[in-house]
Amino acid sequence: MRLVLIVGESNPHFDGRSRRVPGRRPKVRNEVVLVGRLADVPQDRELPSGDVVTTWRVIVDRPPGRSGPRVPTVDTLDCATFAKGVRRVVGHWSAGDVVLVEGALRRRFWRGPSGASSRCEIEVGRAKRLTKAARASSVDPARP
Repeated sequence: MRLVLIVGESNPHFDGRSRRVPGRRPKVRNEVVLVGRLADVPQDRELPSGDVVTTWRVIVDRPPGRSGPRVPTVDTLDCATFAKGVRRVVGHWSAGDVVLVEGALRRRFWRGPSGASSRCEIEVGRAKRLTKAARASSVDPARP
């Protein structure tokens, strides 16, 4: 599983040795590519506006060696889409499927009973199931 946040196509703001190149302006981009396991089946929710949003979570492994023994070794990332085509695709997914999603990082704001709140999520524009989840066998291997 992997998480890729693309901030620039070969980043023309820097040279190959991560040094700033004078006179070059950085490309501003917001692209996220996730490959991970689906945590649970996607959920549809109708908003007060009448729009329907589909939400789900993708679990991605963290790179080895970057976390201590008590730090989580995975990240669970919230995804959402308003696009009908993407909603149709993810509607066939099951928990444990390995999926690819592409979109942009968004920060949502709302006012709730406890005041203003916000959260970051991936607004997905393209999605694809790469591998179906392994199905549990109906045969118990412990029985002869």
